[in-house]
Amino acid sequence: MKLKRIIPILLIENNRLVKTVNFSKPRYVGDPINAVKIFSEKEADEIIMIDIGANKKNFINFDLLSKIFGESFVPITYGGGIKTLEDAKKIINLGAEKISIQSIFFEDIQIVKKIIKNFGSQSVVLSIDIKKNFFGKYKIWNYKKNKFYEKYDLSKIVNYAISTGIGEIIFTDVDKEGTMKGTNKDLLNIISKNSSIPIVFNGGIKDIDDIKLSLKTQIDAIGVGSFFVFYGKLNAVLISYPNREIKKIINNEK
Repeated sequence: MKLKRIIPILLIENNRLVKTVNFSKPRYVGDPINAVKIFSEKEADEIIMIDIGANKKNFINFDLLSKIFGESFVPITYGGGIKTLEDAKKIINLGAEKISIQSIFFEDIQIVKKIIKNFGSQSVVLSIDIKKNFFGKYKIWNYKKNKFYEKYDLSKIVNYAISTGIGEIIFTDVDKEGTMKGTNKDLLNIISKNSSIPIVFNGGIKDIDDIKLSLKTQIDAIGVGSFFVFYGKLNAVLISYPNREIKKIINNEK
């Protein structure tokens, strides 16, 4: 049986590794190059790295990415600030396995289709942030503009993404992101149903049991942020990742 992926989620801001809660109040936790090196040595299934400041600054630090990719022996998906085909080409050529897009998917789908045409669906991941609105309904969140994408319906977004050629989707529960209070199983079940492409879910993982329960749904992978970076009640910075035997137990336990 193919094991489902357990993926560290790393956030960068101003060239530093940070952790957030609900994507706000970034806390410096270390050097992104060192973090990637450690996760690579621990044989992580892959790494997802998002520069949360790149979109707002309209700047991608290609020099930093070159150093980061050079330290990794596992596949890396990079997202943040990708607006053109040239951006995508540079990132792939530097060593990224996949690119993660968000804003341009909702703002200029033709650029996305050009990227997919050049690199294939398997190399292009759509990142979707989800929040509850005032009425308690799950909606797609625009992190860049701090408001909802009212035009797009969560119940239809997977099929629409597939129709454009997207090869994978990462859903992040913004209300749970960085909290380590457990995943939202209700939302997890909603987004994991009936997709013909891989689905990654991120947000709220608090312990190994939470990873197990999340992977029992139809998702293909679970993203883990704070739980793999912090340790203990005081949230001391200590990078961890389950070894091969624990990953087998996580995947096989019923």
